[in-house]
Amino acid sequence: MRKLLLQADHVIPMTPGNEVITDGAVVVDTVTGIILDIGAAASVRARHQEATVRSLPNRLLMPGLVNGHCHSGILRGTAEGLPVWQWLQEFIDPMHRVLTPQEAEIASRLCYAEALLSGTTTIVDMWRFMHGSALAAKELGIRATLVPYVAEHPDHDYFETLQSNEEVIKTWHGQANGRIQVWVGLEHMFYAVPQAWKRATAMCRDYGVGLHTHSNESQFDVVETQKRYGLRPVQALEKFGLLDAPRVMLAHGCWLDDAEISLLAERGNIGVIHNPTSNMKLASGVAPIEKLLAAGIAVGLGTDGEKENNNLDMFEEMKFASLLTKVSSMNAAALDSWEVCRMATIGGARTLGLEQQIGSLEVGKAADVIAVRTNTPRMTPLLCGKYLNLHHNLVHAVQGGDVELTMVAGQIVVEDGHLKTASIASLIADANAVVPGLFERREAWLKNQRAVSRGAI
Repeated sequence: MRKLLLQADHVIPMTPGNEVITDGAVVVDTVTGIILDIGAAASVRARHQEATVRSLPNRLLMPGLVNGHCHSGILRGTAEGLPVWQWLQEFIDPMHRVLTPQEAEIASRLCYAEALLSGTTTIVDMWRFMHGSALAAKELGIRATLVPYVAEHPDHDYFETLQSNEEVIKTWHGQANGRIQVWVGLEHMFYAVPQAWKRATAMCRDYGVGLHTHSNESQFDVVETQKRYGLRPVQALEKFGLLDAPRVMLAHGCWLDDAEISLLAERGNIGVIHNPTSNMKLASGVAPIEKLLAAGIAVGLGTDGEKENNNLDMFEEMKFASLLTKVSSMNAAALDSWEVCRMATIGGARTLGLEQQIGSLEVGKAADVIAVRTNTPRMTPLLCGKYLNLHHNLVHAVQGGDVELTMVAGQIVVEDGHLKTASIASLIADANAVVPGLFERREAWLKNQRAVSRGAI
């Protein structure tokens, strides 16, 4: 079976014009992983009579979702109730000090499985020991941009280094038939010394890869950057050359001001990833999404990590992106549902510089396709024509569990709601087995630090 024809009640390609194809079909080359045809089912079937037909009644086909900012992890539900910088110091950084490569890989496997099951076909993961993450992405079948959690500073010597980041680039960039990319990661500008800023930018240029970092996430971020450098965060990133990479993705952007937005727009190589759930949970702030979009800046959506969300459901992220913008602007018409759908698909692809390959269902693009059940209470009523509501339901009603089929690069990795590339029960068991040891080591480290601070050691 080289040609596979997927036929569904509705196809939403996410192309300009917001087309909805009723009784539509998508033809996929399962060898090259490329979309060969798309359109009304009758005409598509007539053009591809030799194709194997997969009929999907009561289903909707759309591009796979792009999760533009995530951290693998296994701390879900155990790091709660603190603002971001205190949260990092008390929960997250101590975990990084004691994390092992085995635990990091187990976390990535579980997170990538969760992503695929809920319709995410592309994930940007900033994490640790990412040779394991690359193996997980290769075997589970997800499209992944891996961004090592780099810190190059004496006070933060427990993350990845630019050296280890470079090793992952050399080993994994372009692997798994191009599904795996590796970018240069920087946890935060504060977590690196000036020489590291220069090397990070040089690595991006030398390997032709992007740079991903956190910026303008909290008010502390802005105040502390001004205190240290006399500049706002984006202005500091520009001054120190960190915006000179071929592509730059900034996570959060809650406290971008108008001058910073203008600077990003002028650059043209920079995307911003909106993380509404994380921003609400950590009380970080509200990103000026409408201003960013109006300026022509590429904007995608991200879940952030399992510990700051607490799930990787991009449909839920779409809903919160819409609602947070509406309530913060006191404008119920803010951020149209089509725009939110674009942020989760072609917008996210654009932030990665991959809009010619993924993010919409078009001939010649990668066959990253999901099928969403439409015969559910959440999708009822299902209307086209004058009262079209498919896009509103996708944003405000659908949940990740409504995804029945996930295809990445022409390969079905989730079928009938079940992961085909790994045992989800085994992944869960592996995570549960290693978490107690991780927590015990973290608590031992914290206990030792408390003793040091008291002068007992």
